Amino acid sequence: MEKSGYAYRGSSVGGNRRYSDAGRRKRVTYTRQYDFALLFLTIGIALFGVIMIYSAGVYTAALKNNPFRYVKTQMFCLVIGTAVMVMVSMFDYQVLMQKIFHTRFTLVHLLYVVAMFFQGIVLFIGEEYNGAKRWLKLGPLQFQPSEISKIAAILFISYAVYMRRRDLDSIAGFIRVLIYMSPLIGLILLENLSSAIIVSGITFGMCFIASKKKGYFLVIILAACAGLAAVLLLGEGFRIERVMIWLDVENHPKAFQIRQGLYAISSGGLFGKGLGQSMQKLGFIPEAYNDMIFSVICEELGVVGAFLVILAFLALFWRIVVVACHAPDLFGTMLCVGVMIQLAIQVIINIAVVTNSMPSTGIPLPLISYGGTSAIIIMAEMGIVLGVSRQIKQK
Repeated sequence: MEKSGYAYRGSSVGGNRRYSDAGRRKRVTYTRQYDFALLFLTIGIALFGVIMIYSAGVYTAALKNNPFRYVKTQMFCLVIGTAVMVMVSMFDYQVLMQKIFHTRFTLVHLLYVVAMFFQGIVLFIGEEYNGAKRWLKLGPLQFQPSEISKIAAILFISYAVYMRRRDLDSIAGFIRVLIYMSPLIGLILLENLSSAIIVSGITFGMCFIASKKKGYFLVIILAACAGLAAVLLLGEGFRIERVMIWLDVENHPKAFQIRQGLYAISSGGLFGKGLGQSMQKLGFIPEAYNDMIFSVICEELGVVGAFLVILAFLALFWRIVVVACHAPDLFGTMLCVGVMIQLAIQVIINIAVVTNSMPSTGIPLPLISYGGTSAIIIMAEMGIVLGVSRQIKQK
């Protein structure tokens, strides 16, 4: 913030605390430019994803008489996503908190309602895929409402924390946030456990970061574990079956995909077989270009290649943390925190599933796995973070 042309610096995590240095007053200006390291990391990971999608999916695409089928679709969506990222980054993110027509509702509330609407109608008119209705088709446009719900959750919780952060110092404040988020999470859970886990993780993680008192979160973790166990045991049979597959991947008749993925990882060795040289993608790993793409990365690029991919994500997270720590207000900080938590959850769960470190669930590797809706939404989220970085003040 500026006052009389002089610098007043604030703490974005603890609130809008300001102070001035009477002896060394310096003018401050907005950078009005992107965090280029974050921008290049985002685009770099996305382009690497295109290369791996071509390598992992060329066999399957060739069987459909179009070797570039998946690459063309992914590139098209990334171009749209990049345009969306740039446009979103040009807007002042604080506009999201402005009231609509002098009411108590903001754009944050509007997006939350839109997400609820899409999650509701997908249960009735959604396109069924692998036994679940997760896709909405509006003319030529097809998308997963759960992707919109993720960004809606980040915006809503960021606003809630900004307005009443101190409430989160007690379990009552967290329960209040959870009450607001429960309808959205519940609708997602009806058809998409993996996305419900992500939105729940975003809710828990953002509130944990915002709270100054962490003790009560231990109780919440225990309750969440009990709730997840109840969903697995009392829910549909295929969910408990995935646990049984995880426990006996070598012998279970339905563990074929995970087993083939492990074969791919083990055969890659330290440096891999070389780009494009995977054998497991030749019909052994179903949809190798999608959720199981990390196994192809391990087979073709080896442990070194897999480590570099993880390192690239860690660098991306670090840049988001840097932007969050220097954001001009708590709302901007929490937006960055929410985006980082979502991406981190997806990276951790995807790699854990591929390496059979946890039961199988359909979560793609961000910006690398094939998926147009996911790519566009993630690029939009990165646009929000870049928009926050444009508001950072420099001495």
